[in-house]
Amino acid sequence: MTLYDNLPVYKSSYDLLLLIFSIVKNFTKEYKYTLWDVIKKEIINLISNIYKANNKYDKQKNISLAREKVELIRLYFRLWKDLKIINLNKFVEINLLIESISKQLVAWDKSLLK
Repeated sequence: MTLYDNLPVYKSSYDLLLLIFSIVKNFTKEYKYTLWDVIKKEIINLISNIYKANNKYDKQKNISLAREKVELIRLYFRLWKDLKIINLNKFVEINLLIESISKQLVAWDKSLLK
């Protein structure tokens, strides 16, 4: 079993969390304590699901939960962009990380089906 913190999908998810922590510093209180809080919790849950998928027997369930979290996170960031909370460059940077995480989770899920 690979240590969870050596998994590329874990590293990408953690990088996403760090990135949004750096972005949120400039938010107004209105967004900092509403939308930010929701996304932060979802990303932490995503990272938790990745940890559990690597260490528990019910891997597919936790990978499936992680994939759901990725889609919710993608939706919230799109809302950030549409509300003009973040600029297009940050949105693209975030979406590239989200897409990387999503592809890694899909590949991990497929490898378990074999």
